[in-house]
Amino acid sequence: MQATAQAAPSVAFSQLPALGAAAGGVRFVGLTTRPDGIHCAVLLLDAKPPRRMNWNDAMAWAAEQGAELPARTVSALLFANARDQFEEGWHWTCEQYSASDAWTQLFYNGDQINDSKVYEARARAVRLIQITA
Repeated sequence: MQATAQAAPSVAFSQLPALGAAAGGVRFVGLTTRPDGIHCAVLLLDAKPPRRMNWNDAMAWAAEQGAELPARTVSALLFANARDQFEEGWHWTCEQYSASDAWTQLFYNGDQINDSKVYEARARAVRLIQITA
């Protein structure tokens, strides 16, 4: 899975690694379809922030990694395919519930709830790589 400086990163479907394969600080955890209909490979970064943080700080941390917090659907995929890669406790998603709340994912049992953005939760980042024919 390579990215070029001129184009958005993409990977051919036939070149996807085995589910769970890890290389270069990322792990392939499955496929998702974005709201715009683009199919993407989901890569979970090995990097973890040194502490729990509020939602705004978690969003900024993920961006610093060249990635993003997972959407709720991607968090559900992570629970299904990679929950052993997560520490106990609530993890932020990128999705807001309201101006003051955002969605979180619990990797112990798969629950998703909204919580105050000032709450300090864990964070993990993902990269979505477009899949080509």
